[in-house]
Amino acid sequence: MKRLAIACLLILLPAAVGAAPACGNTAAGFEAWKAGFATEARRAGVGTRGLQALAQARYATRTIAADRNQKSFRYSLEKFMQLRGADAIVAEGRRRKARDPAFYASLERAYGVPSGVLIAIHGMETGFGRFMGDSPVVSAITTLAYDCRRSDFFVPHALAALTLVDRGEISINTRGARHGELGHTQFLPGNALTYGVDGNGDGRIDFYDISDALASTANFLHRKGWRPGRGYQPAEPNFAVIRQWNAASVYQQAIALMAARIDR
Repeated sequence: MKRLAIACLLILLPAAVGAAPACGNTAAGFEAWKAGFATEARRAGVGTRGLQALAQARYATRTIAADRNQKSFRYSLEKFMQLRGADAIVAEGRRRKARDPAFYASLERAYGVPSGVLIAIHGMETGFGRFMGDSPVVSAITTLAYDCRRSDFFVPHALAALTLVDRGEISINTRGARHGELGHTQFLPGNALTYGVDGNGDGRIDFYDISDALASTANFLHRKGWRPGRGYQPAEPNFAVIRQWNAASVYQQAIALMAARIDR
């Protein structure tokens, strides 16, 4: 039934997005936009809890500031890796792999994705879970859906976030990154809804649980076309899949390089 509900939501999203209320570039119109967006959310199948979360969402000024100032992706690869602490990520990544080889091997068996890739993403995104964000997810993602800069991109993620609230997987109090990303590997809500996996078998999907988060990350890469046993450096088959995870070229190259060092 859960899969059927998700499928129905995704079918309804295009119609909902097409009829979305007008975007804005300041906080002034956010409350009026929410009122209109609630109608579209209801039409897309969002229930009572999701609509209540939307009503409680606040315009996220820090999210807008972060969205306008993404400087790190403009650096050279060398500078980017230095700023992100690539050597430290590799060193800790190797320790993690050595400490729990069965866990990472099980993910590779299930999804075909090498340990190094998952570990590098985990380290890059949140420092292995040390900082998973301090922004209210629902407020952040609805603010971006309202903001004119990339409204079309974020509206489906906002609807997905409200659906995750309905399902009890997040709440109005859940905190994540400035763009509304969730958990250990920073899933956008739409991707969380589509690719989330119950990695530890407890009957729920929790992106703040490392098993669920890494299984979901592996599932994302697998379903995006990861080819087991093939390379993932630039010009190799699986590098195109890493590009599906993050659109920034410097990020993609950094993940590939760190993953190879971890997997040595």
